[in-house]
Amino acid sequence: MAPPSKIRGFAVLVTGLPAAGKTTLGTALTAHIETRFGRPVTLLDGDEVRKLLSSELGYSREHRRLNVLRHGYIAAQVCRHGGIAICALIAPYAADRSDMRELVAPCGSFVEIYLSTPLEVCEQRDPKGLYARARAGQLKNMTGVDDPYEPPESPDLRLNGAELSVQQMVRSVIGYLVKQGLLREGR
Repeated sequence: MAPPSKIRGFAVLVTGLPAAGKTTLGTALTAHIETRFGRPVTLLDGDEVRKLLSSELGYSREHRRLNVLRHGYIAAQVCRHGGIAICALIAPYAADRSDMRELVAPCGSFVEIYLSTPLEVCEQRDPKGLYARARAGQLKNMTGVDDPYEPPESPDLRLNGAELSVQQMVRSVIGYLVKQGLLREGR
């Protein structure tokens, strides 16, 4: 049973290509919500969760699905107790994002943010050298190179990380969350 709406938690999925800026946005959102609204936030970064809770998984379609569902399960548990979870992960397949939404929905609201930074910009950033390794044939199943990314058709919010600063993106997300009644001053 979900908590009463006044303490209902919510999860924000920040999805996009590798190097789109998901972790950067998730980290900035977390700090902003905790500082301005005084609410604790659980940041579930894709790389960290994969390293700590999904280290046995590879990058097959089924393993990617399991990884997204694990994020969804943790986010649902955070929401169940009135908390806020920000999930910054690729989540490349539409069906898996939908299943994540279904996992969270009984426990809290779910907001999908598509960080639509173009592939060319992500490849230029390439902080881990993954795109370069994939293009050189040294890395297989790289999202955006030889494994698909299915862009969300109807995200709650679409932000282009090549056109907007981190501060502009945070303002957009906070504005959306306030408008939806998920965040209120003093709560």
